[in-house]
Amino acid sequence: MAYLGELISIGVAFSWTATALLSEFGSKRMGNLTLNVLRMALALLFSLVMFTMVVGSPFPAGGNWQAYGWMLLSGLVGYVIGDYCLFQCYIIIGSRYGQLFMTLAPLAAALMAWVSLGQQMSAMSIVAMMVTLLGIGISVLGRGSHHKLSLKLPLNGVLFAVMAAMCQGIGLVLSKIGMDYYDTAQMPAWLVPFSANFFRCIAGIIGFSLLLFLREGFTPLRDALSDKKGMTVATATTIFGPFVGVGFSLMAVQYTSAGIASTLMALTPIIILLPSWWLFRQPITWKAVVGAVISVVGVSLFFLG
Repeated sequence: MAYLGELISIGVAFSWTATALLSEFGSKRMGNLTLNVLRMALALLFSLVMFTMVVGSPFPAGGNWQAYGWMLLSGLVGYVIGDYCLFQCYIIIGSRYGQLFMTLAPLAAALMAWVSLGQQMSAMSIVAMMVTLLGIGISVLGRGSHHKLSLKLPLNGVLFAVMAAMCQGIGLVLSKIGMDYYDTAQMPAWLVPFSANFFRCIAGIIGFSLLLFLREGFTPLRDALSDKKGMTVATATTIFGPFVGVGFSLMAVQYTSAGIASTLMALTPIIILLPSWWLFRQPITWKAVVGAVISVVGVSLFFLG
């Protein structure tokens, strides 16, 4: 089928849009930590079922202790720190702006790869970073009463969003390092990322459970388990995010170039504008549209570089 990879990539962008909107709703309803504990537990459950159906064993094979160590570290950075910050920014500034800031993740990944793997950054990559930052600036900056420019959003929400993007990018590089230690003779190559994500989720559920216990105890978790609407949102968030989103993003790059797939999957800040207005009554301004478009263009330039 012609353009199958492109169609899958666009589908992933819509899947991640749904994840962001559901996560905003779920975080406000159940709390950041409670929702993330449920997401990690459900993702592990779905993974166990998938491995059992595909390879006949609930636990993935093909890795060694080095692979597992890197994946656990990736889960700590990408899930525990990154998703905590992301869901917190959803509560403060909303999923629309949160997804806009997530276009910074490729920048973080490139810087991390430059530091840890020695990968060189091209001139186009640096231009792409500047374009992405310009798009974000157009969306979140406005004219102030005492200064020419002022931030339209709460500063703590912006800091959480930036930290989330940085952790996602760093976590991606850590995952890449860990997946290089897998033996594909023991497992189909397409299953390696799912195995890697399995161990990332283990780090996630341990980290989030510990944070929840220290901050609030497990009473919110018990209350959430009896909240049918909340559990439905948590399940849908897990399916659209770490399960379907990850799986189809990997499938997309099998049928089209990584650059095209990554650019199309980065359309989320544009796609989310209309549903965020419909669900949360967040106004759509020309600056928001232009800023989102420029940020996505920046991401596309990044992968072209």
